[in-house]
Amino acid sequence: MTKFLSGAAVCALSFAFVSEAAATEWNVSVWGKRRAFTEHIEKLAELVSEKTGGEFTMNVSYGGLSKNRENLDGISIGAFEMAQFCAGYHPDKNRVVTVLELPFLGVENLAQERAVSQAVYAHPAAADEMAQWNAKLLMTSPMPQYNIVGTGDPRKTLEDFKGMRVRATGGLGKAFEAVGAVPTSVTATEAYQAMEASVVDTVAFPQHAHLSYGTINRADWWTANLNPGTVNCPVVVNIDAYEALSDKEREALDSSVDESLEYYLTNYGELLTKWDSLLAEKNVQKVEIAPEVIDAFREAAAAPARDAWIADMESQGLPGQELYDLVVKTLAEAKANGS
Repeated sequence: MTKFLSGAAVCALSFAFVSEAAATEWNVSVWGKRRAFTEHIEKLAELVSEKTGGEFTMNVSYGGLSKNRENLDGISIGAFEMAQFCAGYHPDKNRVVTVLELPFLGVENLAQERAVSQAVYAHPAAADEMAQWNAKLLMTSPMPQYNIVGTGDPRKTLEDFKGMRVRATGGLGKAFEAVGAVPTSVTATEAYQAMEASVVDTVAFPQHAHLSYGTINRADWWTANLNPGTVNCPVVVNIDAYEALSDKEREALDSSVDESLEYYLTNYGELLTKWDSLLAEKNVQKVEIAPEVIDAFREAAAAPARDAWIADMESQGLPGQELYDLVVKTLAEAKANGS
C-alpha cells in the first residue's frame, strides 16, 4: 500500500509539473493606463485565454515593464513577449510603417486607418524590418485624425501657427513645422506636464489621449476639423516567443486579432459619439478651422512631406514609392467599398 501511494503521489506531482510547464504566460508592455487605445490588447488577452482554457494567458503591464520609447528594444531582447509602440517615437527603427504617418493622406475613419495599416504591415519590407528587432507585426491600433488643444486664444490661421510650440511626433511634427510651428516629440505621458510648464502651447492627440493624459483639462479650445494626420502604433510580438507557441496557442492568437480589432473599433466609436458633450462639460471651445486654411496647410505640408519621405526611403534601399502607392490604392479601395 505504501509503495502504491508513493507511486500515486509521484504521478500526481509529475502531472502537476507537466501541467504547469505546459501553461504559457506572456508579458505585454504598454503604457499610461487602460483606455480606448489599449482595448484591443485587453480583448486579445481575454479571447486567447478563453480559447485555450486558460493555458495561454497574457499579463498586460501599463508601464511596469518598460518605458514607451523602449518597448521595441525590449521585444528585441526578449524582455517581454508582446508590446505596443508608436512609430513616431523612433522612426529610424521602424521606417516602413512611417508611411502611415504622412500628413493629409485622406484617411477619414478608423476602418480606413485599419485597412491601410494592415496592407503596409503585410508588405515584405515591413516584415523584414521588424524581423531585425526580432519582432512580428501582429495588429495595428487605429486612431482617428489628430487635432490640437491649446490655451489662450484659438489658433485658427496659418499665421497663428507660426512659432506655435506643439507636441507632435513623426510626420505630424514635420507637417506643423512646414507652416512655421515648432514641434516637440515629448511622449504622451509627458504631454500634460509639458503644457503645465509652458514647454508647449498646444498638444496634438486623438480624442482618447486628450482624455487619458489630461491635456483636455488644461485646454481652452480644441480644433474639430484640422485633421492633419495620425500616428501609427503597432502591436508586435517577439518572434521567438511566437514560434515557441503550440499550434493550438498560435491559432488562438492569430484567430483573435480581427475580433479584437472589431471590438476596439466599436469601443472607440462610442467615445467619439460622446466627445462633444465631454467638451461642453469641460468648458472647452470647439474650433472649426476654415476650409481655405486647411487647404493651405495641406498644400504646404502634404506634397513636400510625401516627396521627401519617398526619396529618403529609396536612398536607404526601401521601396518608398511602392509603399506610398500601396497606401493610396488600399485607401481608394476601402472608400469604394463603403468603409
